[in-house]
Amino acid sequence: MTTDISARKPGGWRRALRWLKRILLGLLALLLLAVLVGAIYEAIGRRNAEAEYPPRGKMVDVGGRKMHIDCRGTGSPTVILESGLGTGGVADWTLVHDKIAGFARVCAYDRAGIMWSDPKDTPQHAATIADDLHTLLKGAGIDDRLVLVGHSIGGPYVSAYTARYGDKVDGLVMVDISHPDQVARLGRVVGADVHPRQVSTMMHAATALAWTGIVRLALANSGHEKLPADARAQIDAYGSRSVAGVASELDGFDATMDDARAVRSFGNRPLILLTAMKPFNASELERLGVKAKDGARFKQEWKAMHAELAALSPRGRQQIVADAGHYIHVERPELVIAAVREAVDAARADRGKIRAGISDARAGDR
Repeated sequence: MTTDISARKPGGWRRALRWLKRILLGLLALLLLAVLVGAIYEAIGRRNAEAEYPPRGKMVDVGGRKMHIDCRGTGSPTVILESGLGTGGVADWTLVHDKIAGFARVCAYDRAGIMWSDPKDTPQHAATIADDLHTLLKGAGIDDRLVLVGHSIGGPYVSAYTARYGDKVDGLVMVDISHPDQVARLGRVVGADVHPRQVSTMMHAATALAWTGIVRLALANSGHEKLPADARAQIDAYGSRSVAGVASELDGFDATMDDARAVRSFGNRPLILLTAMKPFNASELERLGVKAKDGARFKQEWKAMHAELAALSPRGRQQIVADAGHYIHVERPELVIAAVREAVDAARADRGKIRAGISDARAGDR
């Protein structure tokens, strides 16, 4: 014969429920405490970022919000550095910025919502980013001839700028840039979805959670190890704010590719395009979800797409970089510096010929 314990001890279940409730309340309290501590950690982090890492350059009003631009050196044309997708902004160019300043004025800037630049509510894609840059240069008093340098998605951005404001653009340097048809073409080659929509989802989640401090904690010490410590510290300090700017650009990814696809020619401008051909390592292959043979095919298609972009100028040339990955300006900065010098020298020579031609024409009129 069995005995009903609950009947023998009618308060047993009630005591168990009370203990369960206490445990759940305790866990909830710990969770709330963790969130509170994280929010305080984030608030202190943002305050310390502003105190310890003020803007490198100057803040320029672009119509109700401010953007950050850091110009160094002297001499025409002015070189504009357009970073790739990410939270680094001007800090991404640390290893080349001062070296280029040795032979030309060079300006790096932060796009809306990245590092020191204020965010914007309107959509971000190549055409609107080009308009932002144009307004920024005007506000900064830069009315010079330009050589544009773009990395990764910065390539479509400078392509759009050249299409919209090309009367000032004398040369281009493209550093392992994005191709407008890369999603379809690379996807076919490797049999995988290479659209950055998953990254976009992650960035939006990070934006929503940034106030909790978890993003700051996750991004700590995640910068490129070859950058100087102060540059990495700056990127870490502003990373939790910059994820919103990255998310906005990812939202505009397809529109950016459309903007870039509309550019069919770079005219007769000097164009140097650096293509990273270092084979993918194991972790990169895993992140892409492909095998080594597919990674090799990916690289060959990447090379072919870059050759097509270099051909958009009769003076375009493609330079293969066999020992660097996507961040050539970090892994092999001397190659980027040399390419910029080449473009600047060619632009200056072109200007000299134009001035000489004008002088000859005026002399003939006399």
